[in-house]
Amino acid sequence: MRTAAVRSRDLWPAREDYRLLRRTWRKDVLAGITVGIVALPLALGFGVSSGLTAEQGLVTAIVAGLLAAVFGGSNVQVSGPTGAMVVVLVPIVATYGAAAIAAVTLIAGVLVMATGLLRLGRIVSIIPWPVIEGFTLGIACIIFLQQVPLITSPHQAAPGEHSSNAVVAAGQSLAAADPVYLAWAAGAVVIVAACMLIAPRIHPSVPGSLIGIAVVAVLAALASSPLATIGTIPASLPAPSLPSIDPELLGVLLPAAATVAALAAIESLLSARVAGSMADTGAFDPDRELVGQGVASIGASLFGGMPATGAIARTSVSIRAGARTRAASIVHALVLLAVVYVASGPVGMIPLAALAGVLFMTAIRMVHTATVRSIMTSTRSDAWIFTITAIVTVSFDLIWAVLIGVALAAVVALRGAARTTGVALEPIQADPPSDLDSSIVAVRFQGPLFFVSAERVQETVMGVGTPSVVILRLARLERVDATGAQVLAQIVRSLERRGITVLIKGVRDSHSALFRRVGVLAALRHHKHLFVDFDGALEHARSHVAREREQV
Repeated sequence: MRTAAVRSRDLWPAREDYRLLRRTWRKDVLAGITVGIVALPLALGFGVSSGLTAEQGLVTAIVAGLLAAVFGGSNVQVSGPTGAMVVVLVPIVATYGAAAIAAVTLIAGVLVMATGLLRLGRIVSIIPWPVIEGFTLGIACIIFLQQVPLITSPHQAAPGEHSSNAVVAAGQSLAAADPVYLAWAAGAVVIVAACMLIAPRIHPSVPGSLIGIAVVAVLAALASSPLATIGTIPASLPAPSLPSIDPELLGVLLPAAATVAALAAIESLLSARVAGSMADTGAFDPDRELVGQGVASIGASLFGGMPATGAIARTSVSIRAGARTRAASIVHALVLLAVVYVASGPVGMIPLAALAGVLFMTAIRMVHTATVRSIMTSTRSDAWIFTITAIVTVSFDLIWAVLIGVALAAVVALRGAARTTGVALEPIQADPPSDLDSSIVAVRFQGPLFFVSAERVQETVMGVGTPSVVILRLARLERVDATGAQVLAQIVRSLERRGITVLIKGVRDSHSALFRRVGVLAALRHHKHLFVDFDGALEHARSHVAREREQV
């Protein structure tokens, strides 16, 4: 226990986290206020889009944002509800109801925290760029489509009324749309979108989304519009309590929680990695980041919130505003907390269509055409991986999309590595030449020899014909796995059964133990058929051919 505690000491908050605060606190406070303003409409919108409430989204941004800032492994990561998590939560709410989310959030938080304690944070580094971008494109499409029900009817769909698939649900909503309501909602979306486009041109720090929401809220109130609003938001945080978990539902909720945990881990680590490349804010600890995100989701569940992850959009805003320590993320959470206690009344009057407008624009801004163009014009395999990952994300499931994308990338990588394996049948070209050399063939191996290329190598060598002696030249053979070594042993045995003497030249020290264990060396007819240099092997081969000819 004591040893484990010492080893995990670097996974918890320390005074060192705030060593730069004396020099950067002014910029951190300003950045925290800025990102808090930006996060408000997103927190409200993601709460509603998940099938939950705006209050739950706001509570999550406050509690999880604060805990992740203190316990996380990044100095600048801003956490809260995100669009990717919304995509996962919608079908869970439709299947198990909104009451199950707190339990799912708690279980997922424990799983994410355990992943960090087990030091599995580096796993995100295996996700290739085309998979990440395809995943992002798919999420953007789903977020966009999930807003359609908010602008077609003043009433949220009851669980099971619409499909859990965003594409199908958007079509169902449009088919049953109220034309009058749709016209009002579309107008609200246009106003918000226009404000978000124009405001940054006036000044980068102008919060276009908040201005758009405020304009729509005022116009909707003055014109007595039919637009549905957020509704009453409590003027304080709810009292914390442990979510009730029905033992009978535990087995059913575990797969859903595992999906949420996997997504939270992947998105948080990707966000933190991108944030680390945007500014010199210090290296991030992926294992501590997972512990922090796990603590954040556990804390959010105690207040009835939803799962949280690192949010790259809000993190980027914070960094561009000058954030250099985790104090900025803490201030962001405090700003949102102040909104609850001071402005819950006005927030409750915000039309849902205005939040939909913010999320429509958020989804559009997630897709960078230059990035898509770069991937699609890079290599054919990367273009296919990007496209398939995006399609699977939209059509089926986010986690499956990542797994399939990584699997495809692995197949492509293995295929490329297999092509670097070279095997060539070479006639003997020695100086001085000998008429005996016509009965000798050298087989040169080059590059790695592993399971992907093993069959092709075996087929090539076995087409050697009917020489008296075959010399296997292995000096340029690189990495060899057990399958590759087994194939070499099979080649030696097969050639020997055909009456062909096999000599092996140039076994590397790093390969000798594997070859001995697998039986490559034991397959040779004689232990003296192993050579260090080619001249010695060739001399022995010529003597063997000469003896055969004398016997004839």
